[in-house]
Amino acid sequence: MSVQEETFHGFANPVDPSPAELRAWAYQPDSVPLTSMPPDWDLLVAGDHLVQTLFDLAMDPACPARRFALHCLYIYAADGIRTNFRAHPKRRFRKLVEQAERAGDELMRNWAHNSRVLLARPDLFAYRDWCEGGLVRENRRL
Repeated sequence: MSVQEETFHGFANPVDPSPAELRAWAYQPDSVPLTSMPPDWDLLVAGDHLVQTLFDLAMDPACPARRFALHCLYIYAADGIRTNFRAHPKRRFRKLVEQAERAGDELMRNWAHNSRVLLARPDLFAYRDWCEGGLVRENRRL
């Protein structure tokens, strides 16, 4: 039985979910609605500990929480770039961008493109786009 087929019973600690918990939730997001999560949960989970899981979920077109995972990747990218990679390792960020360019669909290629644009032009950062989901909702390139 895969993680996607198992029943998700909730997070042991929603402020610090494990990769397995996040993955299980992402395939059954109605089991614990986002509205019941702590404030700014997206900001809490968009860190190094969960970035590979978020990336894998965002790469899966069949994942019901794919847009949430992609939204978290936008937060992760902006956080890394805006802190000059004090918040997140530049090497990990570049690997994710390259993988999205190589193997991603349009949503993921747009994330990679937008991340590269922001890397080159940090002045293009807009909180609404990067941290409030604007670029995910609009699926547009900078």
